[in-house]
Amino acid sequence: MAKRTAVTMTQVAARAGVSQATVSLVLNGVDDGRVSEETRGRVKDAVEELGYRTNAFAKSLRSGRSGMIGFISDEVASAPFAGELLKGAQQFAWETGNVLLSVDAYDDAELEAAAVDMMLSYRVSGVIYASMYHRHVDVPKGLEALPSVVVNAQDRTGRFSSVFPDEEGGGYAATRCLLDAGHRRIAMINIQPEDSELPAGIGRLAGYRRALEEGGLALDPALVAYGTGIVADGLELTARLMSLPLPPTAIFCGNDRTAWGAYRALEALGLRPGRDIAVVGFDNHDMLAPNLDPALTTIALPYEQMARQALQILLDGPAPAARRVAVECTLVERDSVMNAKVQ
Repeated sequence: MAKRTAVTMTQVAARAGVSQATVSLVLNGVDDGRVSEETRGRVKDAVEELGYRTNAFAKSLRSGRSGMIGFISDEVASAPFAGELLKGAQQFAWETGNVLLSVDAYDDAELEAAAVDMMLSYRVSGVIYASMYHRHVDVPKGLEALPSVVVNAQDRTGRFSSVFPDEEGGGYAATRCLLDAGHRRIAMINIQPEDSELPAGIGRLAGYRRALEEGGLALDPALVAYGTGIVADGLELTARLMSLPLPPTAIFCGNDRTAWGAYRALEALGLRPGRDIAVVGFDNHDMLAPNLDPALTTIALPYEQMARQALQILLDGPAPAARRVAVECTLVERDSVMNAKVQ
């Protein structure tokens, strides 16, 4: 099979019966009224008939802009639900006439440095630096040469704009849901140790505490347990909470995996979530939350919204100071919360 040769701008000009300069003006959208509608139509018809494609790389060399946005992450593309970050960024890039150049560095410093060099060589307009989970990050030094925004994490230095989940607001919404259902003994199983500095668990606990205070309830330390966000912790810590002299009537689990473990512990005790005890999760993990029995009421992490907000900050151009944007985490109501029984 013969190799197809690329169509040139000269061939487009010959087919349209115009000069190459006219073709260039039309394709780059800079004719400023100097080309008639009839001539512009002939050029576009010739482009379609011949299958002409612009040389994006050559165009970027002339303009200094590639129309590409970089997306560097630790492990977002392969993560089960944080991949929504990449999806949101890709969709918004397309909607705004840009293309996303994405690299997963898998927490490998050498690979991350190579990704930054690649972004610089391709003259990307800016870079979204994304994390699989909410934490404080050190942005690679090479990104100081490019407009960059951190997403699903917070820049430790405060020099770069950061877009991240409103963890406290999510913890508040989860606890408020249980209060509104009439529950007063509400336990929380957090996803990290008490002395951890990760913002997710700190924020979710702060939201739980604030909702209780607004509801006129003092925080009972016996009702707060600290795990690591895995199913086994939900299983063990729920059993411990239910063995208290006055067990909780509702449990706010710091993530959906912990809630899955809580379900198993409750079932082992002959209790049914959503009937005998209310359970709320956090994450809205689409492989877990809707498929538990009963379907889990939970808090959705705003992955797509965060990605869009981060890209919008890049597209808005330079700002006087770095921004810190906390994006709302919303309640997804399903079947695991029932009204408290009258005592």
